[in-house]
Amino acid sequence: MTGQPDRAPGPVRLSIPDLLALGSTGLRTRPLRAALSALGIAIGIATMIVVTGIPASSQAALLTELTALGTNRLQAMAAPDRDPPTKLPESAVGMVRRIGPVTAVSAVGNTHTLVRRNDRVDPRDGAGLTVLASHLDLLPTINARIRVGSWLNPATASFPTVVLGSVAATRLGITELPGGQPAPQVMISDRRFTVIGILAQTPLSPDIDRSVLVGWAAARSELRFDGHPTVIYVRCEESQLEAVRGVLAATISPERPGQVVVSRPSDALAAKRASEGSFSVLFLALAGVALLVGGIGVANTMVVSVLERRAEIGLRRALGATRGQIRGQFLTESVVLAALGGLAGTALGLLTTVGYANWQGWPLVVPAESAVVGVGGAVVIGMLAGVYPCVRAARLPPTQALAAG
Repeated sequence: MTGQPDRAPGPVRLSIPDLLALGSTGLRTRPLRAALSALGIAIGIATMIVVTGIPASSQAALLTELTALGTNRLQAMAAPDRDPPTKLPESAVGMVRRIGPVTAVSAVGNTHTLVRRNDRVDPRDGAGLTVLASHLDLLPTINARIRVGSWLNPATASFPTVVLGSVAATRLGITELPGGQPAPQVMISDRRFTVIGILAQTPLSPDIDRSVLVGWAAARSELRFDGHPTVIYVRCEESQLEAVRGVLAATISPERPGQVVVSRPSDALAAKRASEGSFSVLFLALAGVALLVGGIGVANTMVVSVLERRAEIGLRRALGATRGQIRGQFLTESVVLAALGGLAGTALGLLTTVGYANWQGWPLVVPAESAVVGVGGAVVIGMLAGVYPCVRAARLPPTQALAAG
């Protein structure tokens, strides 16, 4: 015995498992109220997921449709009404392909010949159609597709074969290619060409609809085509469209860039960019409202819980619980309540978004940050909403709390 007085024991620091068990006591003893409170914040978080996921999916569908309107496409051709007529260099396609943001480039060349259904039609009647020499990569570059038959390939492009545009096929009276029968033929100049395919309508390239397309090599050998492209089609990275347009003319014809006419960007590009900005503002506004509603619901629940449990608070204080332990209990309860609501709301929002997107046939787009914010935001909301109730609970004097109970 040293004769020193015993020190009063300090307050016990609760471990995390003990704090969670203590904080969930109110949830276990009042399950219906806890479920309704969690439902309130779940609806708020689910709303946030839905108002970001469904518009994002709708936006993705809209942007896909706008992209199909040629938002990343340009055309270049020789300036008209020049004397002598301007010709694009034969090497123009290769030079354009070297531009960094360019993803695809192809070309057609006017052969200045007439096409007829057969040799009994007036040789001067070309039915308003154009005979074009075509590169083999034309279809993917202009987003065209074959309706009947097949497209030119390295073999057929060297022989007298043609592919008809949709309008050209109608005017020539060749709308189908019957299987098991000899393929129809057309007359170009004085040569017979076999029809091997018919294009579907290409709304972005009406000039192709009114054309008869011949392989580049066959046009040279059969139609005396000079090899100079007439129109160059360019696809590039959408964000670099203006930059590519700025250098395209000088790239095609370094000596005479003023004699090259480059189309302006599609109006659909401006609409696409405007829709991206408006959707972003909408996401932020609706998500903020949803989180605010959820936070108010949790705060209201915790304030009522403190008022109803004053007797419990007073008893725990009388038995030695510190103010810090009281604050920890109610703050933990608030966070657990909000986290449960956040998990349920995130799951509900994701399921709703997936179901609605599938029903509409939209691509499924759920911003990853929405799912993270769904749970993480709920925890933050629980902490903020529980600050005032836990401080109020900790300040209740034991005698006043017991008397009120």
